[in-house]
Amino acid sequence: MSGKRSVLSGGKAYLYILPILLLSGLFLYYSIGFTFYTSFHQWNGIDSHMKYIGFDNYKKLFADKAYLTALRNNLLFFVFTVTIQAALGLLLAVLLRAKLAGSNIFKSIYFIPVIMAPIIIAAIFRIIMDTNFGDLNATLRALHLDFLAVSWLGDPKYALMSIIIVNIFEWMGFSMTLYYSGLLAIPDEIYESAKMDGSGFWRTLFQITIPLVGGTTSTLAVLGIVGSLKTFDIVSLMTGGGPGRSTEFLTTYVYKKAIDEFNGGMSAAAGVTILVIALVMALVQLQLGNRQQRDL
Repeated sequence: MSGKRSVLSGGKAYLYILPILLLSGLFLYYSIGFTFYTSFHQWNGIDSHMKYIGFDNYKKLFADKAYLTALRNNLLFFVFTVTIQAALGLLLAVLLRAKLAGSNIFKSIYFIPVIMAPIIIAAIFRIIMDTNFGDLNATLRALHLDFLAVSWLGDPKYALMSIIIVNIFEWMGFSMTLYYSGLLAIPDEIYESAKMDGSGFWRTLFQITIPLVGGTTSTLAVLGIVGSLKTFDIVSLMTGGGPGRSTEFLTTYVYKKAIDEFNGGMSAAAGVTILVIALVMALVQLQLGNRQQRDL
């Protein structure tokens, strides 16, 4: 009787998750499968006719300079944003954990950009970084630093760096919140023992805090991988992938191929490479994170 009840109970559980399975299958897994299928065809994205061409879309993709630029930009974006964002977030979390006066106000201020719409952040920074009338260049000229007053979004040398800075500003508060939660789980006795042993701020940070928040760092790295490969709105709103195609990202490349150039096959092939890169990088990061946890 108890076995029958157990089976029924299990069947009931499947009924509860059936709607989400159907929705996932329809909107997620079907889309992934159709993207794979399309990547082996020549298709303009509109007609019902699709011509099978094997791996030609992939060969053209890896011979396209714009795609290789997008690939390089995504890699640079990931390395710099994840590293700097995590370092600043951890530093802020450590300072706020010290229970400074007004720490709750600072936490709110740092977190506000996370909940702001990207279009608002992009519009604000487009005004701030305007070459002729922006506050950034006006401030630099007022400080007699005219050589630093450059075309932040119009010069290929600085455009990608400007996008990275804006992204760090937007998501630094998120890193700070995760690290702050991780720091609250560390017993105060550990820090008190370190203090009694004469450990200073930097030694405590590198030998105690950073190893104990390794799990949070791994989480942020995985989220950073996914986030960098999904980045579209800030790039599209600030530079549109320009000047030229110097700030092209994989997502903007996929969009332009499908919408502007009516090349659904190459767009799908680029989308497949994004999925493969995300899976490989996530698996590598998880393996490194697990190894780090075992070594602790």
